[in-house]
Amino acid sequence: QVQLVESGGGLVQAGGSLRLSCAASGSILSINNMGWYRQAPGKQRELVATITSGGTTNYADSVKGRFTISRDNGKNTVYLQMGSLKPEDTAVYYCSAEVVVPGKWFYSWGRGTQVTVSS
Repeated sequence: QVQLVESGGGLVQAGGSLRLSCAASGSILSINNMGWYRQAPGKQRELVATITSGGTTNYADSVKGRFTISRDNGKNTVYLQMGSLKPEDTAVYYCSAEVVVPGKWFYSWGRGTQVTVSS
């Protein structure tokens, strides 16, 4: 069984910063891609950023230059450093991981952490 747990969300003023963390635990052999997604009220879940096991990153246009994704493979943890936050960044942020366990691989999701940006 694999579990992803996010932390670091909260309330911040526009222009501020937050750092999200997501730690994966369980019978994990390795993790390929990891990523952050978000879902605002009344909207579909959208990609924020992804990172491969080798460190190649990809960002949504809306966060380029403001957010940075990184990972610590030794800790099975992915981070999202968010800066110059805007009210439109308000959402529940979810992490995902392409997890390899004995005999199979699959995508695992965390339960999400709320980020609220006040104007």
